[in-house]
Amino acid sequence: MPYNKHISNQPPMTATTFADYSATQEARKDIELAVLGHTQSLCDALRQNFIEYSIRQHRRAVEKGEDAKYHFTCIEKLMVGICDYNFYFETGRKYHKIIMNANGSRSCHAFVDKKTGGLYKSASWRGPAKGERFNILVIKEREWLFENATWCGGYLYK
Repeated sequence: MPYNKHISNQPPMTATTFADYSATQEARKDIELAVLGHTQSLCDALRQNFIEYSIRQHRRAVEKGEDAKYHFTCIEKLMVGICDYNFYFETGRKYHKIIMNANGSRSCHAFVDKKTGGLYKSASWRGPAKGERFNILVIKEREWLFENATWCGGYLYK
């Protein structure tokens, strides 16, 4: 119990050597690079999910008897990767912002913490909602995420 509120009973901080500091700095850089790569992979998975979804929708439209020529043309474009939706990220001070670009109309899909790999649902264009949804550095969560991430963001709701 401190006898004064300005004095702490915490043990003094140990001095770290420059070698220790450099090692932890390198580890942090490695983590940030891994988060960057996984964020790009998530963008690719979201785009692929949109393409698969669109192909299914065009096939349903053909089954209903709608304009088959138009829908088959769209399916052919989607099969070779031509798509009006694109997912990419912009890097900010603390987060990577995953952005969905739909024919020039941009919206924020999610945020990824650059240091911890935490994935957050978007609360607005400027910031994430509270509560980490996934961590892309955890292998099991990342594998599930890449398999089940949907372009519309339903996987981000708890």
